Amino acid sequence: MPEIPLGGQSVLLHLRELEYSMKLLDREKKKINADVEHLIKLFIMPDSPDKFIEFGADLLDLIHNFFQEKGGIHSAISLNDLSKLFSDINIPQESHLLKDVLHEIKTKLIAHSVKVGNPYYIGHMTSAIPYYMILLEMIIAALNQNQVKIESAKASTFLEREFVAWMHRLVFNKNPKFYRANIQNRNIALGTVTLDGTFANLTALLVARNRAFPPDGDFPGIRDAGVYEAYKHYGYSKAVIIISQRGHYSIDKVSRIMGLGNNSVIKIPVDSGNKMDTRLLESKCEEIRIHNEKGADRVKIIAIVGIGGTTETGNVDNFREIHRIAAKYDTFFHIDAAWGGGILIIEKYRHILDGIELADSVSIDAHKLMYCPVSMGVAIFRDRKELNNIKHTSNYIIRPDSVDLGRFNIEGTRSFAVLKPWATFQVLGSGGFKLLFDHAFELTNRLSLLVELHPDFESMSTPELFIFTYRFVPKRIQEKIQELMYNTSSEAETLSQISLLGKINLFLNELNIELHKLIREEDESFVSRTMYDSPKYFRQDVVVLRTITVNPLTTSDILKEIIEQQGILGNKLYESEFAERFEEI
Repeated sequence: MPEIPLGGQSVLLHLRELEYSMKLLDREKKKINADVEHLIKLFIMPDSPDKFIEFGADLLDLIHNFFQEKGGIHSAISLNDLSKLFSDINIPQESHLLKDVLHEIKTKLIAHSVKVGNPYYIGHMTSAIPYYMILLEMIIAALNQNQVKIESAKASTFLEREFVAWMHRLVFNKNPKFYRANIQNRNIALGTVTLDGTFANLTALLVARNRAFPPDGDFPGIRDAGVYEAYKHYGYSKAVIIISQRGHYSIDKVSRIMGLGNNSVIKIPVDSGNKMDTRLLESKCEEIRIHNEKGADRVKIIAIVGIGGTTETGNVDNFREIHRIAAKYDTFFHIDAAWGGGILIIEKYRHILDGIELADSVSIDAHKLMYCPVSMGVAIFRDRKELNNIKHTSNYIIRPDSVDLGRFNIEGTRSFAVLKPWATFQVLGSGGFKLLFDHAFELTNRLSLLVELHPDFESMSTPELFIFTYRFVPKRIQEKIQELMYNTSSEAETLSQISLLGKINLFLNELNIELHKLIREEDESFVSRTMYDSPKYFRQDVVVLRTITVNPLTTSDILKEIIEQQGILGNKLYESEFAERFEEI
């Protein structure tokens, strides 16, 4: 039977894969008698080391085969059919052999996982990781340390404090005497390891909120009294967080969690470089100050948040100017550098985050530019006593005079995830990170150039930190846009042209959405998609293709292939479904 091409895979392959996967639903795993002796063997090292090595080898073989398999980035099975593989409503009652369960994991889970380490996968921040991370994950699981308490995390507690000191020094770069005195000082915390960037931002902004409404006379502070009593005591009706329009959505989540609500996140428009417009920031702060002088419905600015690598466009705010404004209006200055903070490892690139050391707090993710698997974040603070604003204790686990890390962390049980970046710093060294970042910058610049030179693509952002956005715009439409943008003679004509430009952008949005779907169906490469208001086009919403070029396995030739393929797909799509419609606009 001949194979009929279907988006990088074949119909026959798809049918065989689907048939095989569905058969797994009826596969009978061998049942065993689960006596106490059998169960005990599952909880200790097997009697024979050979048995442990056997299963370990099987597991590594499963992973190796996953990376070696040919075909697309995503499996061909549909989401609907995939859901059927995991629709057993009955909790398993019988015990089964581990090898049978591993086989089910291989065929039902691994076979349909996304190959995020594929060099053609350039659409998200999740990328290839060093192979030794698998070994570190095994150590973390085997030791099963709980970082909340020294009694469940002895050596790992001190390792974590060492890593936090490294991160603090990367950002704030105080003198060596400061770090020697504080690296293992149980009475303070230079920062705290968190689940991810969201928790790092939550930690920092909780500190900011508690600092904004501290104890005062008989008032115990917002931590004890709550939001309502804090507002009443200090004479405010609302508290706000100010951030760029390109800020991460975690700030909205944080505001909700803290009881402030979505409406308390003020989003400042960006300038032409996708950075917070600091003139508008200062104007908003001044507007709030003047409003507060009237005495009614006063507003408290809890924090101003700068971005060290926006997740949509990879751009960096002007930290020095934001710090000046934050100081002028006496408010906390936090920097969300979850994406870009890792670049500080290399002195050559520190200028990209110029002024980051002026922040009161900074959040950074290890699972981004530190090439660790998901997930781990860290929140670090310029003032070594800042985390006392959220410090808590408990008689049974985190007593006041202990060395327990849980005193300074809003999470409870927390894994030994910090082992991964700690080990990576030692395996790679700064020299290794430099090679990785040099390669990533080379890829980003190469991709930007490929788009600029292609007649049917348009660059939509200027990359700073390995993120680049662009869109498919056929040459004919680009010519029309140029005509509208630069040929105006009167205000009425300008308004008319802006209106027409809006219609064209809506048309292009639809075209790029359909192109993105087609790229997914072809499955030979992957880029993501987003939509934001474009300063270039009078703040009109534009749909763009989004790339992240940090995978060390990706090459310039691969990027060339990707752009060429997208150009071919885009033109076929345009000519077959969109060309006639454009002439009607």
